[in-house]
Amino acid sequence: MSKDLFCIENLRVAYPQRSGEEPQWAVDDVSFTLQPGERMGLVGESGCGKSTLGRAAMRLLPASSRVEGRVRFQGESVFDLTPNQLRKFRGEAVALIFQDPMTRLDPLMTIGNHCIETLQAHLPDLSAKEAKEKALATLEKVKIPASRWNQYPHEFSGGMRQRVAIALALLLSPKLIVADEPTTSLDVTVSAQILQELTRLCSEENMALLLISHDLAMVAEYCSRIGVMYNGKMVEMGATETVFRNPQHEYTRSLLQAALHIQSIEEVGTEDISQSPIPNPQPIPNPQSPILKVTELKQYYTIEPNFIERLFKAESQTIKAVDGINLELYPGEILGLVGESGCGKSTLSRTILQLIRPTSGKVEFLGQDLTKLSRQEIRASRRQIQMVFQDPHACLNPAMTVGQSIGDPLLIHNLADAAKAKEQVLWMLEKVGLTPPELYYQRYPSDLSGGQQQRVAIARALITRPKLVICDEPVSMLDASVQSQVLDLMLQLKDEFELTYLFITHDLWLARFLCDRIAVMHGGKIVELGATKEIFAHPQHPYTQTLLAAAPLLARA
Repeated sequence: MSKDLFCIENLRVAYPQRSGEEPQWAVDDVSFTLQPGERMGLVGESGCGKSTLGRAAMRLLPASSRVEGRVRFQGESVFDLTPNQLRKFRGEAVALIFQDPMTRLDPLMTIGNHCIETLQAHLPDLSAKEAKEKALATLEKVKIPASRWNQYPHEFSGGMRQRVAIALALLLSPKLIVADEPTTSLDVTVSAQILQELTRLCSEENMALLLISHDLAMVAEYCSRIGVMYNGKMVEMGATETVFRNPQHEYTRSLLQAALHIQSIEEVGTEDISQSPIPNPQPIPNPQSPILKVTELKQYYTIEPNFIERLFKAESQTIKAVDGINLELYPGEILGLVGESGCGKSTLSRTILQLIRPTSGKVEFLGQDLTKLSRQEIRASRRQIQMVFQDPHACLNPAMTVGQSIGDPLLIHNLADAAKAKEQVLWMLEKVGLTPPELYYQRYPSDLSGGQQQRVAIARALITRPKLVICDEPVSMLDASVQSQVLDLMLQLKDEFELTYLFITHDLWLARFLCDRIAVMHGGKIVELGATKEIFAHPQHPYTQTLLAAAPLLARA
């Protein structure tokens, strides 16, 4: 009988409570085992305990958390490991890929130094040359070129940072990888490449994978077994195909229904989704004047050679993050911007907002050229243009309560006094599904799950009633059922307040479901632009064809 690689028995976890309070179990009596080389998916809505379970398995919970049950790795109790054994266990035996790559990356260290430090800590006998060769080979697996070796995390896009975090997990060839939403911020092509690489390594190295995700299509494609979590409990577990074909638990059925709903549109177009809970997108309201017009917009960065590279007469490199973009967005429209991580989508959005000034080109909003405005005028214009960031940490101050964070824009733009602001914030919390709103109003971002934080970020962006909302992967961290709710909310608010959306996403099925038109971005340029129905039915550019071929579809799984 083969020994279990990893075994969780009757695990219960409660985060630190105030004295006298009854424990709130984030993970409640969960048991399962993993065999060497097995790939298991763990799905459920945000806040259900998936990430807590992964952290408990590696003893990464806050010190005063209450933990009951057992976690064993190759027969040994993880909870009984000494500090020295635990250090070797993390990385060499089990590696964790976090949902947010910046929890793994030091902003003061180059990408190369991250790799070297990890290797030297665990493999001190490796020479500097061997360590660098191994690191570069691993970075190459996740499509990070050697030319980025001396760059810092802030010089990478969100998706590229996640690729670095995945490379760091793969460096030491662990026996088990716990991947917590590892491809949330990655486009479909890179997601497919990385998960194919992970699954290939699992087969070759007899390495197990615990894939924590809200993406049911991805789990269906890459995992042989699936566990469904709800409210801290494991409500269903079995072979992936069996669970998807014949789900037993009501919650599993609702998850599948929500995921299939987003992917269910027939090729004949968006007019067939009028029966869906999410309103039908409005037709493109041409020939109105565009609300936003981008003309020949460029955003170039120069990477200067370091001292040693200058000795060898190395020349500076220019990265063309945005390279001559022309784009028009009309009132009431939802324009989808899709493309791989690092293609310039987020840079384009930040340049439109003038968070970074363009190298050249024009950005006209409501007929006004934003590139010529003073800092004070730009600040005033931002009441009309708001942004929902991909990473909620980017816009939520950890020292401010949820209520303060959402209400802050109202006070900045003098739109309400403190009492009126609180009233509007409570209403908005209700709208984004954070109920009871009085409870969430007092909480801090650290008290919320990733999906709940993202809902706070959406509320914060919409509170000033902007005309244009730039959404940078606004639902990428949410599970399918909550995605539907948030998209429903965004479309209700769009009609109610006459909003226009620039919707940046790597989820092609989401773009097809939501957007009137789609612009496909590749290498800093827009390579294809057209009506959503046309792009999906007759993609013209080879890159668009590649994107569509790589997108995991639940119906195919």
